[in-house]
Amino acid sequence: MAEPIAETEAEPVAAAGIEAPEDSAVALSDVKSKAPGLVTAYQEAGTALQKHDLTAKRAKVYLVLDRSSSMRAYYKDGSAQALGEQALALAAHLDPEATVHVVFFSTELDGTGALTLTEHENKVDDLHAGLGRMGRTSYHVAVEEVVTHHQRSGSADPALVIFQTDGAPDAKTPATQSLTDAAKNHPGVFFSFVAFGEHDNKAFDYLRRLKTGNTAFFHAGPAPRELTDVEVYDGVLENWRP
Repeated sequence: MAEPIAETEAEPVAAAGIEAPEDSAVALSDVKSKAPGLVTAYQEAGTALQKHDLTAKRAKVYLVLDRSSSMRAYYKDGSAQALGEQALALAAHLDPEATVHVVFFSTELDGTGALTLTEHENKVDDLHAGLGRMGRTSYHVAVEEVVTHHQRSGSADPALVIFQTDGAPDAKTPATQSLTDAAKNHPGVFFSFVAFGEHDNKAFDYLRRLKTGNTAFFHAGPAPRELTDVEVYDGVLENWRP
C-alpha cells in the first residue's frame, strides 16, 4: 500500500513544475513541514513562475495593504489575509528567508509587520486589528516606506511589491511622484498593483494609465477570494521582469 501513496503525493509536485529543489529558494519539503496549509499555493506559485520564465529568480517580496475605510469588508471576509498567504507562498520560491514585509497604509503609514512560514496564520488580521482607525488612501506613504525599508535592508536582490488597494490615491500628484522617484532611484523595486473592487470602477483608471515603468495593474475584482491561486499569480507576475 505504500507505493500508491507515494505516487499520489508525487503527482502535484511534478504538475507544478518544481521537480528541481534548487530552482526554489525554499524546498517543498520545508514548506510541508513548516506551513502545510501553503503547499497548494506554493505549487501554483511555482507553476506561474515557470510560465513567466521566472524560475530560480531571487527577490524580496513586500505586501502593501490598503486600510482606507472602504476596505473594511475585505478584511472582514478574509481577502486581505488570503492575499498575504499567497504572497508568502510566492516568497518561498524567491527569498531564502521566505519572509514577506507587510506595510499597512491609509491616510498615513498605519503600521508594518512580517509574515513567515512559521508565523502567518491570521497574522494579517491580527496586525490589522491592532492598528486602530482606518482612514483615506495615500499611496505615497506606502511607496516611500517600501523603498526606504528595501534600501536599509542592504539586499542586493530586487523587490516585488504586491500593492493592494480598492481605489485611486486621494492625492494623485504625490503618488505619481513617489513612483516616478522610485523608478529613477530604485529601478529594482517593482510595484504590482492588485485592485479589489468592481471592474467598472473609474477610480482604477489612475492605475491603468500609470507610465512610470515600474508598475503593473491586475484587477482582482469585487470578490478576490473567489480567484484561484493561479489567477492571482498570473496577474501579479505578468509584467514583472527582474
